Order: sequence, then C-alpha cells, then structure tokens
Amino acid sequence: MSEDVIRPIDLVKGFPNLVARGPAIVKAAVALSNKKEMDSMGLCVERTVKRYPKRPAIYYEDRMLTYIEFNEEANRVAHFLVDKGINRGDVVALLMHNRPEYLIMFTAIAKVGACVALLINTQTGKVLAHGINLVSPVMAIVGSELAETFNEIRNDLAIADDAIYGVSDTNTQLKPGTVPKKYLNLIKLSGQYPTNNLSRTQTITRADHLCYVYTSGTTGFPKAAIMDQNRYCTANAGINVAMQLNCKDIYYVPLPLYHATGLIACWGSVISAGASIVIRRRFSASAFWDDIDKYQATIFGYVGELCRYLLNQPSKPTDGKHTLKKMFGNGLRPGIWQEFKTRFKVPVILEFYGASEGNTGFANLFNLDNTIGVGSATLVKYDREKDEVVRDAEGHLVKVEGREPGLLIGPITDATPFVGYTQKDKTESAILRDVFKEGDAWFNTGDLLRHIGCKHYQFVDRLGDTFRWKGENVSTTQVENVLGSHPDIADCVVYGVEIPETNGKAGMATITPLDGKTLNYSQLHGFITKELPAYAIPLFFRIKNDVDTTGTFKYKKADLKKEAYNVGACDEPILVNLPKTDTYVPLTAELQTEIDTGVYQF
Repeated sequence: MSEDVIRPIDLVKGFPNLVARGPAIVKAAVALSNKKEMDSMGLCVERTVKRYPKRPAIYYEDRMLTYIEFNEEANRVAHFLVDKGINRGDVVALLMHNRPEYLIMFTAIAKVGACVALLINTQTGKVLAHGINLVSPVMAIVGSELAETFNEIRNDLAIADDAIYGVSDTNTQLKPGTVPKKYLNLIKLSGQYPTNNLSRTQTITRADHLCYVYTSGTTGFPKAAIMDQNRYCTANAGINVAMQLNCKDIYYVPLPLYHATGLIACWGSVISAGASIVIRRRFSASAFWDDIDKYQATIFGYVGELCRYLLNQPSKPTDGKHTLKKMFGNGLRPGIWQEFKTRFKVPVILEFYGASEGNTGFANLFNLDNTIGVGSATLVKYDREKDEVVRDAEGHLVKVEGREPGLLIGPITDATPFVGYTQKDKTESAILRDVFKEGDAWFNTGDLLRHIGCKHYQFVDRLGDTFRWKGENVSTTQVENVLGSHPDIADCVVYGVEIPETNGKAGMATITPLDGKTLNYSQLHGFITKELPAYAIPLFFRIKNDVDTTGTFKYKKADLKKEAYNVGACDEPILVNLPKTDTYVPLTAELQTEIDTGVYQF
C-alpha cells in the first residue's frame, strides 16, 4: 500500500475549509483565554435555552423535545435530586439505553453539581458491578429496559434500596409509566417539582467532576476516566472549531451516549450551537440512510467500524443522495476511506483523534484524506520487542525523526492537565516522568502515530495490538487495512497467537466474508502476498459471520486471542497457511497437533 503524504499543495486545496472556520477559531480562542471559574455543562444548556427556547433539541423515533421542554424536564428531576439530599460531588450511577430520558437524567444530575457514572449498558455481572462499586455512587437511576441486568448485581452493591430509581421505557413526557418492583418511579415522584433553573447550578466550578467515562473493558475490568467541567467546556470550544454547527443543523448520533464521542463531543456541540440531535436506541446499518432522510440530518457522528458496516450494505441507486454535509468521528481506516467517500459522497470528513482522559488532540480541519488531522505532537521512540520506551544515556526519552512511527505523549501542564482516573494507581501508571528533563511529566496515550507532512498525523497502532514474528514488528492496523480492501471481505480483526516452540507470535485474522461471497483462498493468499511483507501475512484465518465489537464498535480481541487457532474452542472454520504453500487449508484437530508438536516448521 502506498504511503500517505501531506504536501503544502494539499493544504492550499484545503485552505478554504480553514478560512471558513475563522470566526469559530476566534470565538474558541476567546473562550479558552477567558476561562470563567464558574462555568459548567448545566450553564451551557441554560444559555442555549435562553437563545433558542422553541427550537427542537432532541428527536427520537417519533418524539421531539424543544429546548425549553427538555430543560424543564431536567429541572424537575434536578429539584427532586436536591430534595433527596444529592450534593455537589456526589456520584449518581446512570444505566439506560439511548433515549431522551438519558439526556434528561444526565443534565439533571449535572445541574445539581453531582457526577454521573456513565455505566456501559452492554456490560453485565461482575464487570458491571465492578464499574459501579469503583465510584461509590449514592444513588442509581436505571432504565426499566435494563432492570433485569441491574437486579442480577443489586445485592453486590452498596446502594440503599430507597436510593435506586427506575425510569419507564416509554414516552415519559405523556405519562410517568410504570417501573419494575423494588424501583422507585423517578418520573412520577419528580413530576410535581418546579421547572425553573436551579440557583445551585450557578455555583458549579470548572474543577467539579461532570461524569465518569468508562473504558470498554475489552481486556479486563473497566477503568473510570474523570471528565471534569473544565474539560467539557474546553473540549467543546475546540470541537466547535471543527464542526461549525449552527442552530439549523440536525446531528444524527447513533452512538452510545455512555461514550465520550456521543455524549460530550456530539451532544455537547449540539448544545453549544442550539442545533438538534437525533438519537437512536442502537446503530442500524440497514436503517441508517432512511433515518438520515427522515430527519433531514446534516451531520452524523461515527466511531470505530461503523463506516465499514455502512459499506457492507448492498449498493443502491440512492447511494450518495442525501442531506448530509459532513461527518465527525474517529476510526475511519485509510483502507476504506476513499471507498466510503466515493460511494456515499459526504463532502466533509472531520476525522479527529482524542481520548476521554487524554490531554492532546487532532482534527482534520483541511478535509484531507487518511489523516487524523493537524496538531502539535510529541512522538518518542518505543521498543516494541521490549515493550518499553527508549531512553538515551542520560535516561531521557528520544524523539522520533521523519516519518518513523512513535509513541504519542502529551505534556502535563496547567494548560494541558491530565485529570486521570478514579483509581490513583491507574492514573500514575499512565504518566511518564523525567521524560526530557528532571521533574517533567507526560501523559502516555498508548498510541503509535506517524507524521505524514505539514503537521498532519496518521494513526498507526495501539500498543498491545502489535506483535513480533520472525524478528519483525507486525502492525495489526496495516494488516487489517489490507484485508479490509479485499472485495470479498466485509470485516476483519488481526492479532498475534503463539505457536509452541517458535519465537514471537504468528499472525491470525478473524474475517467475515461479504454476504453471498465464497472466498477463494489461493487468490486471497496471492492478494495478501502482493500487499504485505512475508512476516506480516497471517498464518491462520478464522471465518466468522460476525466479529464481536464493544458498544463503541471496537473489536473484542481478548477472547479471540485466548481461543487462538484451537479447533476445539472455536465453532467456526479455521484455516492455515502451511509452510511453503500458497493457499489456506482447513485446520483439523490432527493437523493442529502436528503444528503444536513441531511437525511443521514455521
């Protein structure tokens, strides 16, 4: 695959995109330089309600709430929470599917000055209980659609029964609805409370915690990253430069609202602009374009493999005929970028890079291809074989040169703070100290990036997603991009597996063929051989109808790595490329034994 390079001429082509953002850049600069100590997400909502009281704030299925309706619903709940003794700094756990009530509850808790624990609604059992107990909430608000999930762990929590509230999975604007047994009906109980703004909201400072955003826990128990009010306000000032929303924009957000991209970046920018958000219970590739047409959406938010799922849908004559002007998100791979852009004709792709807890970010302000955008980056050398940063004779880290991939680190300063996690040891483990001089501190993103010219960067890999084979580093992202460009492959995930008595890890890929397609394995081997060096060619393929992902469309690699090429642990077919052959053959228990005992020398 050819290497992407950004040249000065490319910036000239994209310059109109930057010029158009001039007013937003000035506004953001003013906002960042004139930080008010007393500012918060709640005040952002109230300022917008004052400007656009009758404009649509939320669309959901056939429901619509104006800004004033939304604010009044949130205020009722907020007054109720105050009456029940919820104070600034308290933690309230929120477990609910995407629906208007989610945003109402989130906003109500924020207006009180409490912190919302944004529980991942796909987690269950011990993992969910761990996430709740990690932050010691004094109250839980549970959507009735998830009451059964919550009931399974209820006895493992230190939340009193009279502090566990349910919210009916109905249109609660019309009536409170009913909730399961042992849950207090929050909408019914708060129904008679005032609808005016709380005076308490005026006292919330930027230092107060807004919410806890959980990692997906794909390799173990999740961590809770701290999102404070300052980070919310600062992030929105920067994000609005990229998005350029106005009050007439309609933002389609099929992303989970427990995730920072959907809730903070997308919904936060909607609030700032007085625009409208369309939320969906869960993403549907088949219903996506019908929804865009129904709501006349002008922008949509994406993460992870969402764009690939859209590409995997059968082509239609209406492809590219829509109201979208732009898309905003992260995880659009270079391997499908051009295909997506050509087929669906979305004029502006605002790919960005950032993490819930991170202190550095990038945005594609020039609307260029295959880049996370422009930004100031410090990349340092990383020894993948030793799995550690490279230090010089004086013990300092070494910056990379040219287009060499490097570990992205962010300086921890007053201007770029790292708030971290609720667990102090997790926070400390993410900090690199004495990096370039004694006493300095930097946030370790865990991501490898490379400079591709003109201050633009490209994502390379997540540490832990690379492995060594035949003495060489294999980039899972590179292999996934190649496999993903094959015309008969709908989805793929690449990882390393151990073969007894060999050094390093061999490449394995779980792939999903396009509907109705039968893979020709000799042709597939030839295709890969042309695109990848010999050491990076996967030795094993696992054919799976669907590749499991998290709620934010990130691959669940932990189970795949554990099952590896064990035919006894996998229900799906496994194939192997035996030494000195140019195709893949079915792996049997007998053949697996021969591989494990060294009959075949890889």
